[in-house]
Amino acid sequence: MDVPALHPIDAAPTVPLVAVGAGRGRRLAVVLGAGGVLTAVAQVWLVPLLPALPRLTGSSATSASWLITVGLLVAAVVTPLFGRAGDIVGKRRMLLVALGVLVAGSLLCAVSSQLWLLIPGRGMQGACLAVVPLSISILRDELPAARVGAAVAMMSATVGVGAVVGIPFGALIVQYTDWHVMFWVIAACGLTLLVAARMVVRESPVREPARFDTHGAVGLAAGLLCGLLTVSRAAAGGPLRLQVLGLATATLVILVGWARRQVRTVDPLVDLRLAARRPVLMANLAALGVGFAFYANAMCTALLVQVPKEAGYGLGLSVLAGGLCLLPAGLVMAALSPLSAWITATRGPRTTLLLGTNILTAGYLLRLADSHHLIMIILGGVVVAAGTALAYSGVSMLTVQAVPRGQTAAAGGITVLMRMVGQATCSAAVAAILGQLSVATTVGPVPTLAAFRTVFAIAGLAAVFATLAAILAPVRARHRARRLPPRRLIPFANTPAPAVPSAPALPSGPAVTSASAVSASPATERRAATIGWSQWAVRRTPQVAPTDS
Repeated sequence: MDVPALHPIDAAPTVPLVAVGAGRGRRLAVVLGAGGVLTAVAQVWLVPLLPALPRLTGSSATSASWLITVGLLVAAVVTPLFGRAGDIVGKRRMLLVALGVLVAGSLLCAVSSQLWLLIPGRGMQGACLAVVPLSISILRDELPAARVGAAVAMMSATVGVGAVVGIPFGALIVQYTDWHVMFWVIAACGLTLLVAARMVVRESPVREPARFDTHGAVGLAAGLLCGLLTVSRAAAGGPLRLQVLGLATATLVILVGWARRQVRTVDPLVDLRLAARRPVLMANLAALGVGFAFYANAMCTALLVQVPKEAGYGLGLSVLAGGLCLLPAGLVMAALSPLSAWITATRGPRTTLLLGTNILTAGYLLRLADSHHLIMIILGGVVVAAGTALAYSGVSMLTVQAVPRGQTAAAGGITVLMRMVGQATCSAAVAAILGQLSVATTVGPVPTLAAFRTVFAIAGLAAVFATLAAILAPVRARHRARRLPPRRLIPFANTPAPAVPSAPALPSGPAVTSASAVSASPATERRAATIGWSQWAVRRTPQVAPTDS
């Protein structure tokens, strides 16, 4: 009797994976981890300079704030695109492309102070955030199963560590040199990592043949841009203005149309069916809330301590001191990386996520209670960072366990997309709120204490939202290969499927059946109709070694 066939999408890769040794595994983790830290540093180091950016660029405060928002917007669009491309053409190749775009964008920003050149350069820097999901997918393909959890926790922590370490590092350079020097430093580090990745990282044999969805990328970019403009204008002038309502309507129409097309497309940019699986959906919703909550802490802490004393609550610290206030939070996130891996291994990723989101909520309650004293500001930032470290690790591992190996990069790209959407929304909202609720001082307008408390309250609600998503996530989200009855074929459009070209016969015995004997799902039928049943069968037939009778 034939053994039931594995579903083609869940079938094992045709090329066997060879686990790396301990020494090479450490080198791989160091290079990929450094890439994650650098990409986060490139995004957030401008935050302490936010009050001075209008003067440095000769633009308005609203326009200058887009130097931060545009990187997050581009990251939200490019990350799933690079993740999908990694599953198609190779994860190592797309990793090198992402690092190359980072270097090019940094060089563009380093040679100009004009906003019309800085914004495209910052957008190119945002594309490098695809390094994180690509690295997680590479580590899953390369490392033994017992070491994947710790590696995923490490890569998840690099985002937070880079964010909170990048701010004081950037402030240190800006304090004593020209602010363009930081762009040169990032370009040099990116080029070094590009060479190191080319030497250490090898191409993964796990592929998922598909086509690029260019229309999906354009639709996603348009929808997110309208959404961010809606948030920014609503926070600045009220949600009932005609302009805000028009942008909100455009956002809804574009994203609904984009989602309908993604569902009907054979090879979509974002696999919404994959994202609709309960563990993946809950993980993505949690990532949205955690991304918003974490970025509010990173943006506001350095700005809060720089407020002059004449405002009535400020501490009047320098840019460097404001950046150093985030350093303890970065150290805590790095220290919690092995702990989050241990909790995930012993209690599951859902427990790690729940613990992290609850700590996040407690951190913002602490920030709301006291934002006057330096020690309490630092302590509140540390508690928020600790919750973020655990939550990011839980989100990433929940996604990894819920999808087949061949879709890891695409699923990771969706998770990072949601996190970037949360951060970009936070960036636009915080810039608008702090700009709207301000008081005049001798050094210019500065945000009021009520403005910071409003941001902390909204971020706390985002943490509560992430907690609810974690509660609804399944306790066990591990992916299992689905088995379908053999010898059953549903032809496309009532047309008999053409015979598969002759090939060497497989030995008899309990081997996996031919792809033509697998029940075809609607997505499979659409793909087979596009590329031809014969090519589909050749691509999808699992190559399994025969067993003895």
